Amino acid sequence: MKKLTLPLLCLAAFTISSAYARDAAFVSAEQTHMEQYLATPPAADSPTTKAELALLHGLQSTRTPAQIAQAKADDQLETMFIYKNVLGEKFTPENLPVTAVFAARVKNDEPVNGNVPKELFHRVRPYNLDKTLSPVCVTKTKDDSYPSGHTIAGYLAALALVEMVPEKRDAILARADEYAHNRLVCGVHYPTDIEASKMVAYATHAMMDSNPQYRKELAAAKTELRRALSLPVASN
Repeated sequence: MKKLTLPLLCLAAFTISSAYARDAAFVSAEQTHMEQYLATPPAADSPTTKAELALLHGLQSTRTPAQIAQAKADDQLETMFIYKNVLGEKFTPENLPVTAVFAARVKNDEPVNGNVPKELFHRVRPYNLDKTLSPVCVTKTKDDSYPSGHTIAGYLAALALVEMVPEKRDAILARADEYAHNRLVCGVHYPTDIEASKMVAYATHAMMDSNPQYRKELAAAKTELRRALSLPVASN
C-alpha cells in the first residue's frame, strides 16, 4: 500500500468513518478513531508477515479434524450465543429475546468501528498472499484482513457478558480467546490481525460502558439472563 502522509491518512479515515457513524448503536467510528491508534499492519514482504505465514503453515499442518470442525462452526456463528458452551443450554436467542436484541446491537458496532481500519489499510488476506495456504473457512477476494471482524465481535460480546455474568468471567474470556484463535486455525487471518482486533474491541467496549443507553439495555438483558440461569438478580 502506498504510504500516506498524516494529513492524507486523517482525511481518508474521516471519509471512511463518516459512512459508518450514522449506523452506530452505541459507539461510532468518530468516537473511537481506530485509524489513529492502530499501528499500520506489517507489509506483505516484511519479516513479520513472513513469520506469520510460517505460523499459519504450522497450524495448517497440525490442526486436527475436531479443531477444523470448531473453527468452521465459529466461522458461521458471529453472535453473542457462541458462549452457549460456557453459559449452558438455556443461553439461546429463543429463551432470551431481550438479550438477543441487546446482543445484536452490540454486534452492530463491530463493523461500524472495525471497517474503518479495514478500508484504510487494505491488508491482503494470508491465503491470497500465499497461495500454498489451504484455508478451511469462508474466503474473500477483498483485501480487508486487518483487523478481524469476527474477533472484534467475539470480544465485544464477551466483555458485555462479563458485565452480565461476572461469575463466569474467566471462562467467557477463555472462550473469546479460543474464538479469536480459530481465525488462525481457519487460515484466514494473521496473528497481528487478531491483536489489533482485541484492541478495537476493548476500546469500543470502554466507550460503550459510558453510554447511558448501553447501560440501560445492558441492565435489562442482565436481569433476563440471570433469571434464566437461576442466578441472583440485584434489586433496583
